[in-house]
Amino acid sequence: MSDKPLRMVTCAWCETKVFIPGDLPPLGTVPCTKCGSPIMMPMRLRQFELRSVIASGGMGTVYRAWDTTLERLVAVKLMKKELLEDSAALESFYREARACARLNHTNIVHIYTFDEWEGQQYLVMELADRGSLDARIEKLHIIPELDVLDIGIKIASALDMALKYDLLHRDIKPGNILFNADHEPKLVDFGLARKVDAEQESSDMIWGTPFYVAPEKIKREPETFLSDMYSLGAALYHAMTGHVPFDAPTPEEVIIAQVNTPLTPPNLVVPEITQPTSDAMVRALAKSPADRFLSYDEFIMALEAARSLLLRQQSMSPNPPKPKPKGLTSWWKRS
Repeated sequence: MSDKPLRMVTCAWCETKVFIPGDLPPLGTVPCTKCGSPIMMPMRLRQFELRSVIASGGMGTVYRAWDTTLERLVAVKLMKKELLEDSAALESFYREARACARLNHTNIVHIYTFDEWEGQQYLVMELADRGSLDARIEKLHIIPELDVLDIGIKIASALDMALKYDLLHRDIKPGNILFNADHEPKLVDFGLARKVDAEQESSDMIWGTPFYVAPEKIKREPETFLSDMYSLGAALYHAMTGHVPFDAPTPEEVIIAQVNTPLTPPNLVVPEITQPTSDAMVRALAKSPADRFLSYDEFIMALEAARSLLLRQQSMSPNPPKPKPKGLTSWWKRS
């Protein structure tokens, strides 16, 4: 029998209690003996015990953590140490913390605290660890129209709240729409957010994937809330059709298509999509900002009207959709 110290931890994926080597360094991982998923050696950061990785990106890694003071699960985002000397990266990290902290909306992830510990910058926020809209599209290919409308209504409301505080998100995409344990969509990553009236620098890059970027941003024209609306419309289009609005072999060709290629209405891609939903998407994705909805309220009204009609149609169908089972399927847990 080995005399190496052991520590018992719970696998975040299959919830099995297993023993791991006690000398494993903090944040180090070993495979779960039951499901094979990585099990992480917890790390203490003030009162937060980091237990498992949720996601990793260019700015840092997000961990599922336990707040030992308030006894609740939270998400902790650690900034990459190599970015601490990057003033632009630091400003983006601060911007995300400040922007989210001032916004109190059910569908915007809540920020609890922003701090530093032994040179490590970190952000503590509400836990939304049931996968992203991007992961759901990848798994299911096509998201049910009713679900997409519900997500669209809630995220449009979140963007409207941000606009009331003169903030543009500027990076709306399926990967920035997460879900919590109650399947509530949460808008995250305000790292590129800026004030509505902030001067747009001529050197500003077109950040993020080109599939959801508004044409006016590509053409270096003034950016407004209508640019965020376009990006949300593009994300919803992708979710309900399984295809991005414009696709091409290279990013450069995608960008050209965003500006010049006519949009294929979603109900021509998936005939089952109702006409009001298709019409709402087409208007949100108009090439010219002036041809889009005049406000988020107007966009939300169109989505709600489409949702009501869809529900009536489903209730009159001889084979109405079966109610969704409660709880989460195994793949949601792993998302």
